Amino acid sequence: MVGSVDRETDILIIGGGPGGLACAQELARAGREVLLLERKAEIGPKVCAGGITWSGLLQHVPEQLIQQAFPCQHIRTPEQHAQVRADQPIIATVDRRELGQWMAAEAEAAGARLLAGTRVRSIAADHLLARTGEQETCTIGFRQLIGADGANSLVRRSLGLSSRLMGVGLNANLPLVREQMEWHLNPALFRHGYAWIFPHGRTLSIGAYVDRAAMPLARLKANLISWARQQQITIPPEQLRAGLVNYDYQGHHFANRWLVGEAAGLASGLTGEGIYPAIVSGRAVARLILDKTYPADELTRMIRKQHRHHRVIAWAGRTPRLCGLLMNLLVLLLRIKVLDFRMLEMAD
Repeated sequence: MVGSVDRETDILIIGGGPGGLACAQELARAGREVLLLERKAEIGPKVCAGGITWSGLLQHVPEQLIQQAFPCQHIRTPEQHAQVRADQPIIATVDRRELGQWMAAEAEAAGARLLAGTRVRSIAADHLLARTGEQETCTIGFRQLIGADGANSLVRRSLGLSSRLMGVGLNANLPLVREQMEWHLNPALFRHGYAWIFPHGRTLSIGAYVDRAAMPLARLKANLISWARQQQITIPPEQLRAGLVNYDYQGHHFANRWLVGEAAGLASGLTGEGIYPAIVSGRAVARLILDKTYPADELTRMIRKQHRHHRVIAWAGRTPRLCGLLMNLLVLLLRIKVLDFRMLEMAD
């Protein structure tokens, strides 16, 4: 341990997103000493479409967090339209700030300490340097360090891990009301990505997602704004927010350091889904810390599902023509009920 330590904890978590909060709650509930650092002044807000699935998180959050729920999904290409229906909601929308605040309250109730507005400056073997607000840089010692700090994770970088496989999403929340949840697959505009329209109560999330290597951000932005006009929606350019999606998984355990969620590269490269993988990996890492013999089968299944998504991306990315054929085949199989919509989710 470094000579002068201002604060010390058994387990230190960097990042107050769903993965870090789920991990903190699990560990604190088991009686472990947990300190979580979040660089933003408030826990919760993030660039995100805010969709959660029935098979994943929807059944496990309080009803008051659900803004709208959709038992029907509309998936469109320029050539066809599929409607996927189920008895229960397939996807619901939540506000990321509200979800984060609820998860933070659950983690604190379990005994975790959360410290927002804290920026980590550097990481060493058993301590790190951080600055809280305008205060002097302080030293925090730890025995276990968990990186839950997103696509550009400092913990990941401190381990020397690359992040080559990245997606990028653009999102705007507008004061509009729509009835349908829509997915638009248009290879000419979004390659093997997609655009979305997700109703949120009295607002609307509209955006697009694509593999970062497939298209420059400026072109994605122009295509999204142009496409939105065709949907009779005007997106003020200044309201668009960009966010990276890391799906370059290279492991989650490195001596006394762990990675969860996008810090581990555990999002879906195909859809950009990240909330559910973050929570699953956060809880799995907590259980592994508590019990080294824990099998973490849920993590293994999710990594297997991610690899299947990788294969779809690899095929779709070969040529624009092949991408268009695959997109239309996907929608056709959904329309005639040969393919289950859950195959596109990261949940089992």
